[in-house]
Amino acid sequence: MHELERQTIILSAVQDKPVAKVMELVALTDSSEATIRRDIAALHVAKKLRRVRGGAEAINPPRQGALAGRPFSVNQNIDIVQKRAIAREAVALCNDGDDVIINGGTTTYQMVHLLTNLRMQIFTNSFPIAEHLLHHSKNHLTVPGGTLYREQNIILSPYENDVTANFCAMRMFMGAHSVGRLGLMESDPLVIQSEQRLMKQADETIVLADASKFKRRSSLLICSLAHVDVLITDERIDKTSISMLEDAGVRLIIAELTSAKQTG
Repeated sequence: MHELERQTIILSAVQDKPVAKVMELVALTDSSEATIRRDIAALHVAKKLRRVRGGAEAINPPRQGALAGRPFSVNQNIDIVQKRAIAREAVALCNDGDDVIINGGTTTYQMVHLLTNLRMQIFTNSFPIAEHLLHHSKNHLTVPGGTLYREQNIILSPYENDVTANFCAMRMFMGAHSVGRLGLMESDPLVIQSEQRLMKQADETIVLADASKFKRRSSLLICSLAHVDVLITDERIDKTSISMLEDAGVRLIIAELTSAKQTG
């Protein structure tokens, strides 16, 4: 990961809590402790954050807390070829007239370019997805009520009465921070709360997860693999992960990267 990407993640993380610990930032950026300490020192000198014992804190923390995890702007260009290929397979499962939920995320966002010629009923909590489809498609759009979190570009609400319960979908397309033997995992409790509510409104759950998600970990569980109907990933997935999904009864779709490179 480039220095600018790491430092963007660090600056985002220090907005989330009183102190962002060094080891938390190591996990978020997949970097070494020494690298993170150098980044914190550089940002401290630049007066973009305040270095404290064991971590860093924001100089001017906002009233609205940020979500844990990498910002949308950082994630958007990571593994972009794989995300496009996965999105193509996801859109292949859609037809005119379908009712679908598309959860916020950088992989689900890649679906928008392929949905412009369809006419579906789409519920999404992603501001970028809603905005693109509003201007470039004939799809009917529904968004939930709540707070717009700028870093992740999603609309979230801690309340039950956010319109979610009034939308019934054939299938839900969603991403995940990581995938493991215990199931799907995320990095923020508010994101998990929203995803669990949305999953209840769909007949089928389809997960879009590039192969790197099988190597990451989180302590926050969304659901077990038993709740996943289909998982779409890329050719880099290892045999152990394939066996894990097959044993759990998950239908696996492996996206080919060749066509994505040609059209990306």
